[in-house]
Amino acid sequence: MNKALWLCSDRFYTDNLAKDHQLGKNKYLDDAIRWLDLYFEGKKPNFLPKLHLIGTTFQKQVWQALLKIPYGEVTTYKKIAEEVAGQADHLPIRAVGGAVGRNHIALIVPCHRVISSHGDLTGYSGGIDKKIQLLQLEGIDISKFSLPANYK
Repeated sequence: MNKALWLCSDRFYTDNLAKDHQLGKNKYLDDAIRWLDLYFEGKKPNFLPKLHLIGTTFQKQVWQALLKIPYGEVTTYKKIAEEVAGQADHLPIRAVGGAVGRNHIALIVPCHRVISSHGDLTGYSGGIDKKIQLLQLEGIDISKFSLPANYK
């Protein structure tokens, strides 16, 4: 059974949702809820719930790189591309952006901590306003980043 955690404004949230999905509880969901409760209390969770990442090999490599971004810090798409591709001449920065956007376990796999190399707050499928709120919750000063021109 596929599992996901997303914001309802996420444009890809139903990609892995089975037609016959059911609501329920289990120890894995209980751990995820405990993690989320700590996170939304403004605390750094000291554990990672068990995850079952479903995607291509490349996507999983990107998502593993996301899991390494420390709470309260950001990284860039370029740095993730360098980590995933190694010392390759051609860095798959756009492909990394696509994989980051296809992350189906939002918040726990922290795609909101990724910014452009120029310091732009871009590329959050849950919405830039949510990205800003999550970064601020983690104590990140967003004033040092550029906001999209259409952000109010």
